[in-house]
Amino acid sequence: MIQIPLIPGITAALTIGVRLTGLMLFAPFFGSSVIPARVKAVFVIALTVLLFPSVEHAIVVPTLAGWPMLILTEFLIGVGMGIATNIVFDAVQLTGQVLGVQMGYSLVNILDPQSQVDTTVVAVFYQSIVLLLFLRMDVHYWLLRAVGNSFLYLPPGTAHLGGLFTRAIFQVAGEIFGLGVQIAAPVLSATLAADIVLGLLGKASPQMPLMLLGPAVKSLLGIGILAVTLKYWPDLFRRLFLESMVKGEQLLHLAH
Repeated sequence: MIQIPLIPGITAALTIGVRLTGLMLFAPFFGSSVIPARVKAVFVIALTVLLFPSVEHAIVVPTLAGWPMLILTEFLIGVGMGIATNIVFDAVQLTGQVLGVQMGYSLVNILDPQSQVDTTVVAVFYQSIVLLLFLRMDVHYWLLRAVGNSFLYLPPGTAHLGGLFTRAIFQVAGEIFGLGVQIAAPVLSATLAADIVLGLLGKASPQMPLMLLGPAVKSLLGIGILAVTLKYWPDLFRRLFLESMVKGEQLLHLAH
C-alpha cells in the first residue's frame, strides 16, 4: 500500500494539531469568540510543540487512503471532548434565558462577551460568574491536562468511532436542558410560586393592580433567592465541572 509522502514528524504534528483544533472550537473559555482566531492558532501550535515529544513515537504514518479518515477521527475526538466539557456553560446560558423571562428581564438585552450575541442580563450575569469560577478553580488547567493524557491513552490513529461514541455525544448534549433546570431550580421555584400566589390574589381581589406589582415582586424575589444561593455556587459548579471532565474521559473510552 502507498504511504503518504510525509515524514512521521510532520504527520504527528498535524494529527496532534487537528485534535487540539477540534477541542479549541468547543471547549469553554478556549473556544470563546472573544479570543481572536490568531491567538487560538498560536496556542494550538504551542501545545502541539509541547506534546510532540511524548506523542510522536506512538503515531504510525497512515496510508494514503487512511489519511482523510485519520484527520476526521482526530477532529471529532477533539470536538467530543469540547462539547462534553462545555455543557456546564451551555446549561448556564439556558438557565439565564429562562430566569430572564421569569424575573421580568427578557426585554433587557446586552451583548454576551462569550457568544457575541444579544442575550438577557441574567444570562450574562450567570455566564460571567461561572466563568470566574471556572478560572478560579483552575478548571482550564484540568482541561489541558486531560488533553495531554488523551494522547497517551488514545494515540492518534488508534481511535475507532462507532455508534456508541456518536450516541454518547448526543446524550451529553441532551443533558443540557436537565442541568439548566437544576441550576435554575431555586429561583425558578420561587418565581413560579409567586405566579401562583399572584394568580390567586387576582382571583380573590380583581381590583388589585397585579399587572404593576407582579413584575416587581418576581424581580425582587428572584434577586433575593439568587443572592442567597450564590454562596453554594462554588461547591455546585466544582461538582459539575468534575462531572463534565468525567464525561469527556468516557468519550475517550468509547473511542478506544
